[in-house]
Amino acid sequence: MRQEQFVARHQREWSEFEIWLHTRADARRAQGARNTGVLGDDAMPQRYRRIAQQLSLARRRGYSPQVTTRLQDMLEQGHQVLYRTPPVRWRAALEFLMAGFPRLVRSEALCMWVALVLFALPLVGITVLLQYRPELIHAFMDPVQVAQMEQMYDPSNPRIGRDSGGDWQMFGYYIMNNIGIGLQTFASGLLVGVGSIVVLVSNGMTIGAVFGYLTQIGSGGPLWSFVCGHGAFELTAIVIAGGAGLQLGLHWLAPGRRTRGQALVEAGMKGARLCMGVAFMLLVAAFIEAFWSSIASVPYLVKYTVAGVLWSGVLAWLWRGGRNRVDKDGDAR
Repeated sequence: MRQEQFVARHQREWSEFEIWLHTRADARRAQGARNTGVLGDDAMPQRYRRIAQQLSLARRRGYSPQVTTRLQDMLEQGHQVLYRTPPVRWRAALEFLMAGFPRLVRSEALCMWVALVLFALPLVGITVLLQYRPELIHAFMDPVQVAQMEQMYDPSNPRIGRDSGGDWQMFGYYIMNNIGIGLQTFASGLLVGVGSIVVLVSNGMTIGAVFGYLTQIGSGGPLWSFVCGHGAFELTAIVIAGGAGLQLGLHWLAPGRRTRGQALVEAGMKGARLCMGVAFMLLVAAFIEAFWSSIASVPYLVKYTVAGVLWSGVLAWLWRGGRNRVDKDGDAR
């Protein structure tokens, strides 16, 4: 076949391919705009392979450098578009946080309520108990830890809840600490759910001991004003992580018609998506804890008002988020 005939035969598909490359070459533009060209995204791999075959044929037949260079350029650009790292889908991530994650939490409502009971009952019970028996704090902490805790929440401390460290330093520390607790609470569910139960109860007892003891000795004001804000995200996230761990154990124990392996894989995938939302909540909690909760100069009334808004927002988000949207990605399944 003569070169002119070869070019004339394939000119149209080359032009379509080049238009597609122009549309998709910029990752940001490709992410935000739909491809309105003739060549659809699904047809791109097949067209790419055809271009490669045509380049090989053109070289074998000794066509001019203009033809082979054009085909070679299309292949190189097509390779970059096909195999580049996919752009971060911020819109999809935002939709997951606003709608998919709350639906996912509600789809495991039973496990979430059980996790809440396992966490809240010891917390409230120990808090009340230490109002009458404050010496029981030593059953949960050694004297050094008790002394540090008293210093951190001393009403005269310029920075509540810490005895050293700047805001950014503590922000990093809180992130690591919070994420560690969240992952531990979830992953321990692999022990047939028993691990999550133990972690939830032990955390509830420890936090209850701190709340009860400091309230009893007169440091309740600094403590509650410190916790009330970021607690909306942090405490709720711990409960959700515990619920995710419990559903992991529950699916392992009662796989239904599936094999235990299949049930565990499905539960693990759902748990991993829950943990993504939990990680976001703990990140927000760490930010509030580092830059807002620790400020001692803010009046308690302001702290409690802000906390009321945060708690209302978190609960409304989990209760109503995604209820009026079509479940496109099967989050709630």
